[in-house]
Amino acid sequence: MEKLTFYALSAPEKLDRIGAYLSERLIRDVSRHRYGYVCIAMEALDQLLMACHCQSINLFVESFLKMVAKLLESEKPNLQILGTNSFVKFANIEEDTPSYHRSYDFFVSRFSEMCHSSHDDLEIRTKIRMSGIKGLQGVVRKTVNDELQANIWDPQHMDKIVPSLLFNLQHVEEAESRSPSPLQATEKEKESPTELAERCLRELLGRAAYGNIKNAIKPVLIHLDNHSLWEPKIFATRCFRIIMYSIQPQHSHLVIQQLLGHLDANSKSAATVRAGIVEVLSEAAVIAASGSVGPTVLEVFNTLLRQLRLSIDYALTGSYDCTAGVSTKIIKEHEERMFQEAVIKTIGSFASTLPTYQQSEVMVFIMNKVPLPSSQQSIEAGKAGENRNRLTQIMLLKSLLQVSVGFQCSNMLTALPSAFLDRLLSSALMEDAEIRLFVLEILISFIDRHGNRQKFATISTISDISVLKLKVEKCSRQDTVFMKKHGQQLYRHIYLICKEESNVQAHYEALYSMLMLISIELANEEVVVDLIRLVLAVQEIAQINEDNLTAYNRCALFALGAAYLNLISQLITVPTFCQHIHEVIQMRQKEAPYLLPEDVFVERPRLSKSLDRLGPEVFFWQSKISEVLGGSGYNSDRLSTPYVPQLTDEDRLSKRKSIGETISLQVEVESRNSPEREQRAPAEEITYETLKKAIVDSVAVEEQERERRRQVVEKFQKAPFEEIAAHCGARATLLQSKLNQIFEITIRPPPSPSGTITAAYGQPQNHSIPVYEMKFPDLCVY
Repeated sequence: MEKLTFYALSAPEKLDRIGAYLSERLIRDVSRHRYGYVCIAMEALDQLLMACHCQSINLFVESFLKMVAKLLESEKPNLQILGTNSFVKFANIEEDTPSYHRSYDFFVSRFSEMCHSSHDDLEIRTKIRMSGIKGLQGVVRKTVNDELQANIWDPQHMDKIVPSLLFNLQHVEEAESRSPSPLQATEKEKESPTELAERCLRELLGRAAYGNIKNAIKPVLIHLDNHSLWEPKIFATRCFRIIMYSIQPQHSHLVIQQLLGHLDANSKSAATVRAGIVEVLSEAAVIAASGSVGPTVLEVFNTLLRQLRLSIDYALTGSYDCTAGVSTKIIKEHEERMFQEAVIKTIGSFASTLPTYQQSEVMVFIMNKVPLPSSQQSIEAGKAGENRNRLTQIMLLKSLLQVSVGFQCSNMLTALPSAFLDRLLSSALMEDAEIRLFVLEILISFIDRHGNRQKFATISTISDISVLKLKVEKCSRQDTVFMKKHGQQLYRHIYLICKEESNVQAHYEALYSMLMLISIELANEEVVVDLIRLVLAVQEIAQINEDNLTAYNRCALFALGAAYLNLISQLITVPTFCQHIHEVIQMRQKEAPYLLPEDVFVERPRLSKSLDRLGPEVFFWQSKISEVLGGSGYNSDRLSTPYVPQLTDEDRLSKRKSIGETISLQVEVESRNSPEREQRAPAEEITYETLKKAIVDSVAVEEQERERRRQVVEKFQKAPFEEIAAHCGARATLLQSKLNQIFEITIRPPPSPSGTITAAYGQPQNHSIPVYEMKFPDLCVY
């Protein structure tokens, strides 16, 4: 070997003939089963290859590859392994000169075949598979950086390489079950086909450029489809973790886009398959946070929301093809629900990776998709339509809640733009209790910027607020502007939600949190005054009970007011105010414990039916609160004015049962101070009949007006010119006579009360001067 190597180095032009001779010998020895000579020939070739790096090595390599191919074609496992080892050594050599006529197609196919080996002997099977993986790794290394080689990223090669690696990765569960900790794994297990396949896959993906990612990921998706690997989703998640961590971070969004496209392509697959794809998407999004989700952020959410809507349709119709009406597959509702939850979780994962401004855009985008009575589109008629609308509203609001939970923005004006807030609050007036609760939770997650939410999870009248360890900061200028702009809107919706019969404990807890968080996060002196007025108005709802609320609802409202006033009195630290609140709470503990949260918001509430016979001492008095806070510098005039919400169009558009009561409440502008109401003239009563009559009349008037306009247009289009001229002439004469009357009145105005009119220069004039003769200063003339 030493002599041969020396000869080859000193006469490199002879290399190709040496290679041809060795190749010829090896092929003859293989066919005659002289395996000892085969090993000698391969060793000689390997050593020559490692030693010689001259420009004329290309022809020698041709002979070498021919010999490796011959060994790989053999049925003997040992020869296959020998050929692979030689090829791997060759793959690690960096050649000085490029090759124009070398083909690796055979090697890709053969190594892929070896990766799928099913030899009877487990040990030999493992060795062959590992040789196949090493061979593929060698082909990738040899071709990936050589532009003159066959492009390894072409689908024809990727469709063989990637599934072969994934096939070996699939056995990871068995290996893990044998040795739970990687530290305890033996050396033999560490060097398993699984470990090797993972390393090779990572290397392959790490070398992928922007244009090659798609070809590398597509075979993964097809493999997971063909082998039904989305449903347990463990393997699919593992694959995409490897992919996301291996590729360059700036290419992350390409993988996500392909997953979204695959989700669309599988929109009629079983819910479990779609749920698996969505779960993988969620994992991928979290990993992609360091890179970019890409320029088409809203397209991501659009796809997910479209899938959510499709799932709702499937669950309602029981068919994947709504038009056909006959489903080939049985749709299980609980599976669709599981899929919907997975989509919502994924929406949250995606949103958490985005910067704040994009999160705001996403929330506006989701909110605009929520079907509302005020938006003429998206609302569907009929029973099925109502079900679909309700489910869509709930799912979209759940998605919005997921996004808002991870949203952190110091400026409320930016976080809640007017259009978004209007749509969100209009859904708070719906009859559906679940939807109202979601809206409250979303608002709470926006307002709570210091993590105080959990401290108000239970409603209680604690005597010392310091145990809550609240984080309170001074209200910023932007928050003050936000409350000036939207405060009344928020109070109004809180007030109207309090009047709903279908409220349960969760609603009152959310309302309590909302009131407290506004007081901590967004409150200045004016806001605190308004909130106290609002809570007293809520107390009045429970006391007067015009809405025929149940005993539980009434007691809950009383308890809510007590808990809020107890905490706010400790926050603003006015001793006399604290004293009044404390006295009322003590009185309730003695005489009416069912008006306190400790008795109402428990598993078995202790209620009372005799709520109309309560004494004045168990109520919070507006006059008293106004007096004690007015003495400490608060606006006593505003405090003594009872809160009355404003009427807006949204009341007419929302499907509220109490619309008549809401309007009549607005008509009666004079206040009704709860404990100390005075006798006054009764307000105009507006009943259902008067409202119906008003609506019918207005419709009739509109119809008449429309008909009159049509007749006028028709007349001017069809009547002869003389008739139109005569008609216009008569109108002109009438107009002239009216103008003459106006001029008469203007020229002779009635005498002024004082009997004189001051002229331009200030001298008193005893007689009237026509307007057109009066002199005015230049500044008065426009």
